Amino acid sequence: MGNTDISAEERAEHFLREETQFHLGFLQTEQPHPGTSGLDKVSRKDISAGIRMLLGVDRDIPPKAAKVVDSPGFERLVSCMEKALSSGGRVVFSGCGATGRLSILLESAWRKCCRDMSGRYRSLKGLSDRVFSIMTGGDYALIRSVESFEDYMSFGRRQVRDLNIGPADTFVAITEGGETSSVLGSAMQAADDGARVFLAFNNPTDILREKIERSRKTIEDPRITVLDLSTGPMALAGSTRMQAVTSELLVLGHALEKTISAILRRCGAEPGTVESPSGTFEELLDSLAERQAVATLSSLIEFEESIYRNGGLVTYFADALLLDIFTDTTERSPTFALPPFVRSDDSISPQPWAFVKNPLYPTPRAWEKILGRMPRCLEWEKKDYMSMDASEKIVTNPPSIGYDDIMKFRIGRERDNRRFGVKPSAAIAIMSVSDMASGAEKFLDAFDLHRKYFSESRIFVIGKAPEIPGVLSMPCSIGRSPVDLWEHLAVKLVMNTVSTITMARMGRIESNWMAWVETSNKKLIDRATRLISELCNLSYEDACRELFISISEIEKADWKGREKPSPVQHAIRRMNYPGPTD
Repeated sequence: MGNTDISAEERAEHFLREETQFHLGFLQTEQPHPGTSGLDKVSRKDISAGIRMLLGVDRDIPPKAAKVVDSPGFERLVSCMEKALSSGGRVVFSGCGATGRLSILLESAWRKCCRDMSGRYRSLKGLSDRVFSIMTGGDYALIRSVESFEDYMSFGRRQVRDLNIGPADTFVAITEGGETSSVLGSAMQAADDGARVFLAFNNPTDILREKIERSRKTIEDPRITVLDLSTGPMALAGSTRMQAVTSELLVLGHALEKTISAILRRCGAEPGTVESPSGTFEELLDSLAERQAVATLSSLIEFEESIYRNGGLVTYFADALLLDIFTDTTERSPTFALPPFVRSDDSISPQPWAFVKNPLYPTPRAWEKILGRMPRCLEWEKKDYMSMDASEKIVTNPPSIGYDDIMKFRIGRERDNRRFGVKPSAAIAIMSVSDMASGAEKFLDAFDLHRKYFSESRIFVIGKAPEIPGVLSMPCSIGRSPVDLWEHLAVKLVMNTVSTITMARMGRIESNWMAWVETSNKKLIDRATRLISELCNLSYEDACRELFISISEIEKADWKGREKPSPVQHAIRRMNYPGPTD
């Protein structure tokens, strides 16, 4: 990040003077939620209370979702999606980071739905390959963020051009904050290419229009229909993987439900009534707050915490839910400064605290299963980055993010003694009720072949399932949906809660701030600056200078075989900030 030949002071001054469009503390998504103040202390004292406090913020979502679903913009979205799919066009979702992973999830859910239903409705067979996703950095970024890519509108534009978007297509750009450059660039390029374009985000339209030039230009473009999903601050300040992406999954997943129902009716089928998204979501939240569900969540959190506190590693095993588990596990790295996923040919970097595997298939097939297709990766070269005005650092050393690179992350059934060669090591199988209903024996048999290598193991089922010896059930209410929307939402809420409360108990959260945040792009530099300012009682300017000093010191150190510290933590330790107290 940056040029190490430039002093920390110069880099700080450049950010303070020249990058004011990335100073985002005024956004609701960047502010701490009053309902989770002191989340760290509450979670350390009483896990159940921490769970209920965290899930309480999701109650902000249903009222806003109801308004959006009843709006002309949403009605137009469903109409345009149906028109595109019924006339030979495509529906394309575009996002970055958490919304990029959401885009991939929506594509995967659609593909699975069409495959599962094509036996009954032949017309769906040809629609399976007509929903696409664009993730900033390509599918490789599903694993780990590609440094600085989100800062370039030109990168988003290029990914749209590579997909040959045209007038027959409907394009849905998703950005939690409403200001992600690469996603805005993708929306503008899709509009230039004649597609029907929608922009979904989670901050008030008026604030974005007033404060951020790139957002204003996109929002005010008459070719683009805006969907404002803002619900207020996140449960964890700035952690838009929480309520922002949950609301986007709820609303856009519902749009897919409405679309497929409309297509089936045109074919003479009776798909049934699509349930109210707000009411069904509230039922899900109610069920997750009940005693048994909270007890099961607490059990999983205590188990993970015990493994990490003793220097161990957790490996999740899943099949149908692998993409959902994958998303949460990947996002723990930038959110809590945990070691990212490691390639199979990397024997030096520390192992991620948590990893994911499918015990049924080898890695190439596991990747195809998780995506519903072959991976789509970027094979850009130096000349490509030069043409997009990328930084000197990217041009000089283009990132390795192609197909061969993604295959080096062994998420399949291959045995990896790096995951169980430490003690303690834990294997955790996560299943859904639909997994159980369709016959879980094959998966459980495959899991049994792996779990014997680990010192600890657990099996969890998300949803109301019959009692099975040795299986812990999370008895939450999961509504019916052709694209498994409620199953995806349930898993997201469960995994977000487990990872957040576990990290709160591990000291990686200060009150309701991400105290171990990474600084891999300009938005995160701003967030880290504000956190240092808050914790150490410094002005924004002084906090920024301290941050860049820490970044510089970390860049110059040798971290082979060791976990690299968060620049925020490095800064506050240098200034002798006392840290959290009970």
